[in-house]
Amino acid sequence: MITVPFIPESESQLLERAEAIAGWSLGELADALGVAVPANLLHHKGWGGQLLERYLGADAGSKPEPDFSRLAIELKTIPVNSSGKPLETTFISVCPLTRLRGLRWQESPVFHKLQAILWIPILGERQIPVANRLIGMPVLWRPSPSEWQLLQQDWEEIIERVALGEVESITARHGEVLQLRPKAANSKVLTQAIGPGGTTIETLPRGFYLKIPFTHALLQRHFSAQG
Repeated sequence: MITVPFIPESESQLLERAEAIAGWSLGELADALGVAVPANLLHHKGWGGQLLERYLGADAGSKPEPDFSRLAIELKTIPVNSSGKPLETTFISVCPLTRLRGLRWQESPVFHKLQAILWIPILGERQIPVANRLIGMPVLWRPSPSEWQLLQQDWEEIIERVALGEVESITARHGEVLQLRPKAANSKVLTQAIGPGGTTIETLPRGFYLKIPFTHALLQRHFSAQG
């Protein structure tokens, strides 16, 4: 059994820890931490991320701040196939659906969450048992100026539509790199939103997600540069 590390004090220390388990399976890491491995993730969504948070010393918990608050770095595990392509979009932040007047990009949770992300790919194809899924090499990413421009443009266009009462007509196809999708445990979880003509409606909570082509491209750039 390994000792759970203290909260990392530097980026290099965090990366060193993450690199040390590249090639391990989730089962090996769970055993080393004394954690039981679920048979599947159907009722344990986020289990892999929580396991990595524990090992790496994430300190934010459920607070609305980056997982490694001292370093201002967010942790994102990203399931990929054998070719390294992400298998799903990546959740970033819940979208506010009311009280949007005066909200600026630089003050948004999305902007703050995207400042720096430690990506940890996990070979996550569904036919692979959870315990056998392999942990990949970490990628510490900060958006480039051109990436920031795309992200801001998508966020502003989506927020404008939400503010105009059009939340119900926004689909996952909207946005070039960022999309808005329902985020709720079930269809009975509703929240207030701005409706047509400024009315108040009940709708599913929404979240901002990074699209697969965007995360695929950033992983490819990093690993091709390393190679």
